[in-house]
Amino acid sequence: MVLSTRCQWSPGFVTWVGLVVNAVLTAGKVAAGLVFGSQAILADGLHSASDLVTDAAVLWGLKVSGRPADHDHHFGHLRAATLAAMFVGTMLLVAAGWIAGQALWTLRERHARVEAMVPLLWAVGSVVLKEWLFRVTRAVGRRIGDPSIEANAWHHRTDAFTSIAAAAGLGGILAGGPDWAFLDHVTAVGLAVYLAVVAVRIVRESAAELMDRAPDTQTMASIEDIVASTPGVMGYHAVRARRLGGRVSMDIHVQVDPDLTVRQGHDIATEVEHRVAESSVGVVQVVVHVEPADENP
Repeated sequence: MVLSTRCQWSPGFVTWVGLVVNAVLTAGKVAAGLVFGSQAILADGLHSASDLVTDAAVLWGLKVSGRPADHDHHFGHLRAATLAAMFVGTMLLVAAGWIAGQALWTLRERHARVEAMVPLLWAVGSVVLKEWLFRVTRAVGRRIGDPSIEANAWHHRTDAFTSIAAAAGLGGILAGGPDWAFLDHVTAVGLAVYLAVVAVRIVRESAAELMDRAPDTQTMASIEDIVASTPGVMGYHAVRARRLGGRVSMDIHVQVDPDLTVRQGHDIATEVEHRVAESSVGVVQVVVHVEPADENP
């Protein structure tokens, strides 16, 4: 638990850890499903395989978003992280629909009795590992403000939830026979609904960022407080900000004493830029325009 809340891993490292864990779980659960005749753990293993795709998408987003600005992308490549988050959110929504559809479609099917404990142990082990990955990855995503990392964390939790459903079904069959297999379906549908809600939120927030939605009110208030408290700033207006890869890009007009020299006004603007950039609000780009205080905005 300490690691999940204070994890200092890099986003790339935590994503590679997730990819390796997903590869191991995929191989183990698919093998257990085939060897012991468990459809539940086989389906769970195939869902783990889908996590490998999202891990690859996040790694792509991390690589591209870290590139500096160039002649084709004057504001850098931070939106690559937003695109990766939208892709992961969409995959999460598809996974939720697949889980619910499979549970409802096979509700009336008669289940064979699964005597082996191995599939159940793989399901339980998957729950523990993927919930741990969810917490660690979400902690890293929140620390650096990367939407693709946070979205991938929720995709880890989808695997944990499908494993819960598989474990419920397998445990029910082992304890009470095929008549208790409905636990698998009931659990899966409930968890799928929850995952769909999370997926819609991720996609909606990513789309809003692509549409240049402004940061939340608290972030904007913090930025304005920093600007207003900068020595030499007599007023400000025309504040514009937008989310950019989970961070903030903004421009602002500040008013200064009209009798100052151009250099003095420039120094004040530079100080505003430094204070905003070094604050905890996550501003990565800021442009300050200087105006005389006696000029009406």
